[in-house]
Amino acid sequence: MIHSKKERISWVDLVKGFGIILVIYGHNLPFLENYIYTFHMPLFFFVSGLFHPKELNINNVKKRAKQILIPYFLWSFFLFIFWFFIGRKYGDSSTMGLSILKNFTGIFYAQGGHDYMNWGLPMWFFPAIFLTFVIFGFVRKLNKNSHQILAVLSLVSLGFLTSKTLKVHIIWSIDVALVALFFYALAFYLKDFLFNKKSKYETLLIFVLFLAHILCSLNIFDKVDMYRSIYGNIFFFLINASIGIGFWVLLFKKIRKINFLAFLGQNTIPILVLHIRSLTVIKLFLLVFLGYKTFNFNEIEKLVLVVVQLLIIYPVIIFVNKKTPILNGKIKTLETRS
Repeated sequence: MIHSKKERISWVDLVKGFGIILVIYGHNLPFLENYIYTFHMPLFFFVSGLFHPKELNINNVKKRAKQILIPYFLWSFFLFIFWFFIGRKYGDSSTMGLSILKNFTGIFYAQGGHDYMNWGLPMWFFPAIFLTFVIFGFVRKLNKNSHQILAVLSLVSLGFLTSKTLKVHIIWSIDVALVALFFYALAFYLKDFLFNKKSKYETLLIFVLFLAHILCSLNIFDKVDMYRSIYGNIFFFLINASIGIGFWVLLFKKIRKINFLAFLGQNTIPILVLHIRSLTVIKLFLLVFLGYKTFNFNEIEKLVLVVVQLLIIYPVIIFVNKKTPILNGKIKTLETRS
């Protein structure tokens, strides 16, 4: 039996809220950075795959473009303008000799590191997840599930091969979108299990996944960074990320209600967009009012920074939801199964 819409939103938003906290914390360069990067971006592709429509058509593409690409471009132009007038003149950006033209081009390129996206590196995710949605939509046009799975595995392999052989930044992170297809498709094929009432073996499964997650996490040898197409051992990356996703998804499915996490999960777009800029505001305050010259935060301070960053973003979220909801991608519509 399928959970009601309300019930489904409750635990999915918890997962997304948890994920966006990991994004913010991970960008603050914590001790747990390597652990976080092994699964936090795959987690978002997985969650998106849960709500892939039954078939790809022009209306679904337009709808997803409105939810993802329009917010991407609107926010990107805003971030670029902020960078042009303020951001590029302070901090590390002021010493990089960055090209204004390249950074403007980066709005459309959505890749290229600081040379092209110094105004907002985390924004790469939006075009990439849109491409994953479209690619999987075409995969689903194959008649048999076995053919679809074979196509997914072939495309994922192509994504890994491309990142290994082409040492260039590919527009819209096409290679990353292909790799992410693994987690996106995995969610789609598991969604009936996840949306069903909990199994009597669910607690046991959580415990087994917890042990496996701990074991894998203690054996992280390679840095993972999907944005830069860095995966280390690709088989370990896929297995480790899948286990981490499985554990946290089932855990939050069991918990089901944490209000502040649910709120964050419903507002991941503005949080993803603004969390780096909110850190800039914090550093500017520390520089001007407290005389900080360097910013070497300890682990406790990095956790506190996450809280302060979210507090800074909170009024923006409220304003966006009331006045310009398109900037939040009308995110609640994403939770409706097609």
